Amino acid sequence: MKYNILVTGGAGYLGSTMVPDLLNTGHKVTVLDNFMFKQASLNHACHHPNFSVVKGDIRVESVIAPLMKTADVIIPLAALVGAPLCSQDPVGATTVNHDAITLMLKHLSKQQIVLMPTTNSAYGTGDENNHCTEESPLRPISQYAIEKVGIEKELMDHPNAISFRLATVFGMSPRMRIDLLVNDFTYRAVNDRFVVLFESHFKRNYVHVRDVSRVFQHALANHDKMKGQIYNVGLSDANVSKKELCEHIQKQLPSFIFIEAPVGKDPDQRNYIVSNAKIESTGFKTEFSLDRGIGELIKGYTMIRNSLYGNV
Repeated sequence: MKYNILVTGGAGYLGSTMVPDLLNTGHKVTVLDNFMFKQASLNHACHHPNFSVVKGDIRVESVIAPLMKTADVIIPLAALVGAPLCSQDPVGATTVNHDAITLMLKHLSKQQIVLMPTTNSAYGTGDENNHCTEESPLRPISQYAIEKVGIEKELMDHPNAISFRLATVFGMSPRMRIDLLVNDFTYRAVNDRFVVLFESHFKRNYVHVRDVSRVFQHALANHDKMKGQIYNVGLSDANVSKKELCEHIQKQLPSFIFIEAPVGKDPDQRNYIVSNAKIESTGFKTEFSLDRGIGELIKGYTMIRNSLYGNV
């Protein structure tokens, strides 16, 4: 089935990969974005007759409401993403990450489908063994995670909603983010050849940006059996510590050196092992491994070296 899809924040890190994929599978896609990073990440989609773009702010009701009326599916990607950016602008983070989504939900009909990325950072440190499933208690640490948890609760009152608790995303994208952990460590390995690790045993789950795009397409194809549910989305073989991540990078860049700091504390205290069994039980399988993504990033960083490719 082909849909009219509204993607807010469609010119961002996830959207600039996802939007062309949706177009290529026959959907009509309208992107609403404020282009706050002055990105030209959807230039390659402009030739497509089923692509439309609106420059605007999702917080403005007169902007978002008319676009929602013509949409079968809403994919709300627009957000101030990550703890550092939210700390820089906490008021903006609340109005974009929470208030604007509440406004969007007010205008949703029961027939419309909403597919929303949330975050598995909501698990904080997991249980006593750091293990997490969709049923695990949520212990969000950052403002970003706290507001995502709040909006997920509102979202799941909608009968046609699906929430994807995404692992930490990695991989090259037209609107690149270097500040994500795998992307960041690989960038340092390529350009600085070393990194200092604090609390190197802390574990996290990861997922490639193209697998994120694929899981949204999977949800559209399997919506009837997936709706009303929350799913962790990540690589089941990539619940790895920061030290183990560096070892993966070092396999491809032998000159890369990582040093474990004997003292000090990482301001990011997330530490968890996530089960992705629920999404896999629907038939979804990831395609892009951690090692494959690191190799891709190494090639990408041969072409770019610019601090603009990040959220902070």
